[in-house]
Amino acid sequence: MKLKSSYEDQLSNQVDKRRMCVELIKLISDLWYENNIELVLFRNQLVDRNVSEVLNLIDYSKEFVQKPISMFDMVKITQKIQTMELPPAKIDLGKLTYVYQLTGESDLDEFVAKKLKGANKSNGFKPKDVVLYGFGRIGRLLARELMSRTGKGVQMRLRAIVVRGELTKEVLEKRASLLRKDSVHGYFKGAVKVDFEQKALIINGTPVYMIAANKPEDPDYNSYGIEDALIIDNTGAFRTEEELGRHLRAKGADKVLLTAPGIGKVPNIVYGVNQKNYDPDLVRIFSAASCTTNAITPVLKVINDTLGIKHGHIETIHSYTNDQNLVDNMHKKYRRGRAAALNMVITETGAGKAVSKAVPELLGKLTSNAIRVPVPNGSLAILNLNLESRSTKEDLNAIVKKYALEGDLVEQIRYSMSNELVSSDIVGTLEPAIFDSHATIVSKEGDHAILYVWYDNEYGYSHQVMGLAKYIAKVRRFSYY
Repeated sequence: MKLKSSYEDQLSNQVDKRRMCVELIKLISDLWYENNIELVLFRNQLVDRNVSEVLNLIDYSKEFVQKPISMFDMVKITQKIQTMELPPAKIDLGKLTYVYQLTGESDLDEFVAKKLKGANKSNGFKPKDVVLYGFGRIGRLLARELMSRTGKGVQMRLRAIVVRGELTKEVLEKRASLLRKDSVHGYFKGAVKVDFEQKALIINGTPVYMIAANKPEDPDYNSYGIEDALIIDNTGAFRTEEELGRHLRAKGADKVLLTAPGIGKVPNIVYGVNQKNYDPDLVRIFSAASCTTNAITPVLKVINDTLGIKHGHIETIHSYTNDQNLVDNMHKKYRRGRAAALNMVITETGAGKAVSKAVPELLGKLTSNAIRVPVPNGSLAILNLNLESRSTKEDLNAIVKKYALEGDLVEQIRYSMSNELVSSDIVGTLEPAIFDSHATIVSKEGDHAILYVWYDNEYGYSHQVMGLAKYIAKVRRFSYY
């Protein structure tokens, strides 16, 4: 009888917790769709999550900060936020709840008002029209995110997608199908229909025009009601300032963002690290660098800022890409002609040199190489570093964990505490760098470290592009992390 009673108590407690979670989800949705206030839990998205997903995120956050997070306090804090007159904002509900419990303040309303008081000083901004030039792997993920995160449309609005070739009904249906279903990332959580008369995809009820063009300067965006648009070039075909500048000759184009490493004078930016070095009022062409550069730079910056890096080598174990052949065939680069899904392929990467564009102190200190492996997505960077200051595994991990919890790089670094992490686990992660704390190796002398950084080279990179796009478009909201 005692065991039965214990089980019944646990079951009742679980039901109460799930009911409270349902209330929390409704509050989160209302804030997002009515006020454009996005609540996250230690950078994990909460909008459009179900009860089980939210409860799992709460369990993760408890382990992450090593302190119980009260669901009751989370609901109360969210209710308080709902009563406040706030501008569009992104607020980490996990950190807000954690800090409230940590400080032990008695007046919850006063605590929340004090922590979010800077929101009222947030500058207003106009929504930015966005055009995707190219609709491949990154282009489709950006379309998913832009349409999923539209809310009331006060930040970025996806207005058009530019592709090559004739836009027949069959082509539009195929484009729509590729957006709906993805072999790696699963189904798009939204509705996609084709409007052939408008030559548009109707995504979540909103028309997104499909435009056929073979040259960047060809489209007349004004004719579609698009003005001062941010053109996100996902083709990788144009990489110099002169080539990318062709986009700006199109009517209705304002700025350009390349989703590949830029060449020459094009600023290569790792969002969260060096974007503030470039004023979007003065610069019109930007590059979001590469997925690997976005993965390794945040962690390298943390180590260099705290322990110092004498020199090191970066080895990336990278999933295969469209650049490789499906079966053995001719290729302009060595080894990449061999079947991508059957071979590990040694190839070059410029990520080691590219890091210095975001962190100049590392210029000339890093070498790098890459191995393409037979997985479709999910990559790993191994950072082999000689340190200026001695450390231990525990101290080095604690440094990275601190930066993952607070500071300027919380959106870039996820600190993994799992001892069972494998490549498929990181597919769909938002952060560009997932630091594998259990895999860290530090020499007995303490001056040599080997760090393992996982990254979703598609989805995590796309979120970096989104962050940089918001900075360029000057639609960054008030944030509390």
